[in-house]
Amino acid sequence: MLPEYDFSQAIKNPYAKRLKSKKVVTIRIDDDAIDYFKQLSAEMDMPYQTLINLYLKECAETRKKPNIHWQ
Repeated sequence: MLPEYDFSQAIKNPYAKRLKSKKVVTIRIDDDAIDYFKQLSAEMDMPYQTLINLYLKECAETRKKPNIHWQ
C-alpha cells in the first residue's frame, strides 16, 4: 500500500444516495430467539444480525403482524 494517496481527482460515489442508512438500537431479545437466528445464520453462512434485519425488513414490507396469545 502506498504511504500517501492523491484523492484530488476523486469523484463521489453516484450510488451513495441510494444506500439506506441503518440506525443502531438496543433491544431485548430472548435467548431462544437469538439462538434460533444464530443457528439459521450458520446454515445460511451470513451474520445473524443481518439475518434478523432481513427478516424484520420483510415483515415491515409485507405488513406482517405478530400472532400474540397472552396467557
